[in-house]
Amino acid sequence: MADDQRKYPRTPMKCRIKISHSSIGEVIVNTRNISDGGVFVLTDGVEMPPVGTLVVGQVQGLPLEAPVLDMEIVRVEPQGVGLKFL
Repeated sequence: MADDQRKYPRTPMKCRIKISHSSIGEVIVNTRNISDGGVFVLTDGVEMPPVGTLVVGQVQGLPLEAPVLDMEIVRVEPQGVGLKFL
């Protein structure tokens, strides 16, 4: 999808997110960018579930515990996955 067709603009942002799913357990990954609709995470070789899978995510390293968010894998690329906020 071309950048001009995106529903939400992307903002480069680096932070750590814990992703949880029964097929992978809990993994800590880094974000590449974020938008109002979702986030792209760099999986660093971690095998992620396929598109359509629902996962749970939580930002790590904040002064207060971040909310736990339900997300859906909407894109898989060699370097990572796109997650949509639900």
